[in-house]
Amino acid sequence: MASPAIDSALMSSHIETLTWSSTAHGEEVDLADTFPVPEAPECYLVSSSCNIPKPPPLPSNISTRSKYPRRPLECCFAPKETMDMWDKVFKDGYGADVCIVTEDRSYVPAHSVVLRTASPVLSSMIGQSKVKQGMRYIKIPGVPHDAVRLFVRFLYSSRYEEEELKKFVLHLLVLSHAYSVLQLKRVCISLLEQGWLNRENMIDVLQLARNCDAPRLAFVCIRMVVKDFKSVSSTEGWKVMKRANPALEQELVECVVEADSRKQERQRKIEEKKVYLQLHEAMEALLHICKDGCRTIGPRDKVLKGNQVTCNFPACKGLEALVRHFSGCKSRVPGGCNHCKRMWQLLELHSRICNEPDSCKVPLCRHFKEKIQQQCKKDETKWKLLVSKVIAAKNAVGPF
Repeated sequence: MASPAIDSALMSSHIETLTWSSTAHGEEVDLADTFPVPEAPECYLVSSSCNIPKPPPLPSNISTRSKYPRRPLECCFAPKETMDMWDKVFKDGYGADVCIVTEDRSYVPAHSVVLRTASPVLSSMIGQSKVKQGMRYIKIPGVPHDAVRLFVRFLYSSRYEEEELKKFVLHLLVLSHAYSVLQLKRVCISLLEQGWLNRENMIDVLQLARNCDAPRLAFVCIRMVVKDFKSVSSTEGWKVMKRANPALEQELVECVVEADSRKQERQRKIEEKKVYLQLHEAMEALLHICKDGCRTIGPRDKVLKGNQVTCNFPACKGLEALVRHFSGCKSRVPGGCNHCKRMWQLLELHSRICNEPDSCKVPLCRHFKEKIQQQCKKDETKWKLLVSKVIAAKNAVGPF
């Protein structure tokens, strides 16, 4: 504190400037600079001898409205009839020259020109395959027959049934990545992000997203795991992942711990900000009491408002009780009574914030300004930090 012991007469002379009525004591409560925009550089002067073509004439003011609405050059529209035609070409299989062998040794007929155009990987596989009786055979193992058929159909017409896609979305995500079909990959990722993720498939999707170069989908999965870790960690997918990929389990646990730490840190900062706001309110109430007077306490030259008037300062009631105790306490020294110690701290905090100590109505404001020079460097650093936090809270709410 600024002063270990202050003369009782000095303190009494300041406290006596406040007066109050004989009402019951209230309960105590806790307390860009702008940058100039650079101007555009001046154009270089061109010699008249340069052979510069004349600019085209300005467009006329009369504009003719086009018969058809303009569309962006990159806009593309495929009529339903065109998509139906390609869907029919796939389903009929007429003129197919490629046979895709699936996991259960079933066949999906297709046209090499379509497969080559849609996927560079399939184009390479077709080029390396041998012709047997006018047909080329390629294998797509590891996924069900229906998933392969849905995949090939998308290459033709970009169509799919939502129920089938939802059933085989993970298989199609793998196929679209393995065979470089970016359109289908975007569809699978988008639908998974928009609501097809659940706690049962979340771990599987996370592992596939990392293997299939889908960082955004992996990030969404990790966020969902962190948010609902307790239920996700009890699923069968988590148990399988724990045995097969313990490194991923460790990473997810660390993410959960880190998220909890950030949450606790945010909560700590919120509570800390509340304390600084309470101190800010206490500074406002102290200045209000000493300058204008409140309901039952204030300067002698001010008419007290009484309890019938509502005070607009939330900390005023608690500060009234603290001032009453401070004026009548027998051990009014720093380090003695805890309530008096708090009052000393509030008075010193005000003096460090106040910019007009000579005309300030708060008791001991100028006295503390003089005593600040005698404090040790360590205490001074702590006070400066506290003052900066309270001023920041003041600026966030408004001026005193």
